[in-house]
Amino acid sequence: MLLSFTTLGCPAWPLDKIIRHASEYGFDAIDFRGLQGEMNIWKLPEFSGDAKQSHARIANAGLKVSCFSSSVHAVSAEKYEQNLNEVKEYARLCEIFETPYIRVFGGKIDDLDRAEATRLMIKHLKEMASIAAASGAKVLVETHDDWTDCRYLQPVMEQVNHEGAGVLWDLHHPYRTIGEQPEDTWSALGQWIQYVHVKDSLKVDGTGRRHPHKYVLNGQGDIPLKEMFKLLQKNGYQGYYVYEWEKAWYPDELEEPEIAFPQYVQYMRKAQEEIR
Repeated sequence: MLLSFTTLGCPAWPLDKIIRHASEYGFDAIDFRGLQGEMNIWKLPEFSGDAKQSHARIANAGLKVSCFSSSVHAVSAEKYEQNLNEVKEYARLCEIFETPYIRVFGGKIDDLDRAEATRLMIKHLKEMASIAAASGAKVLVETHDDWTDCRYLQPVMEQVNHEGAGVLWDLHHPYRTIGEQPEDTWSALGQWIQYVHVKDSLKVDGTGRRHPHKYVLNGQGDIPLKEMFKLLQKNGYQGYYVYEWEKAWYPDELEEPEIAFPQYVQYMRKAQEEIR
């Protein structure tokens, strides 16, 4: 298993600390989703004027950058130009850091009907995929928000049909939020799945909460992660298993990265042995 983590889990860490702990804990790669409060990381010196030096520091630690996770909502017509610019910025970084993927969201469809939302998604993703492909990368649409359901995302991917587009399967969201079974997700989207997010949770009383679930350390919840890993391996998946510990969004609820990150590596290595 190739292991990575998103920097959403360590929002206060500077780049040096991210690199040091990634290596110490036994990760293979880093997925950049913000750095010390700046989500548009291409604006930072580490990813602009000093980008080549940053890449060298990461590579010298034996690590790779598995993905740049954007804030793009592909369905949006209002922010279309802004979204294209963001993809262009990350495509530039993909060339420097030899990174294969740019994560994008489908986004909320709001008042659009599903047919019009699907049309916009296809149109916008084709353009974004062309930009990414020119830099040797792919945009990956996450199973998230109004595109969690594989029945909605499958026709988009069929019609986009571009070498620069793929799917990021967040193992948590379809199962937890709509009860979608992993076998159904894979059957519909497996041919495009390039990358997976891993996290565990338990259902809780949703009163006063953003979601009716609480994120917990892997193995402490009831998401059938090991069955999902078996399904992935059975179908030949060889990509990254990426820990998305949402510490930035739930700072008071979730354990510190010094606890969560090494626990994830230990859990995943044990799971790897068990499913062989």
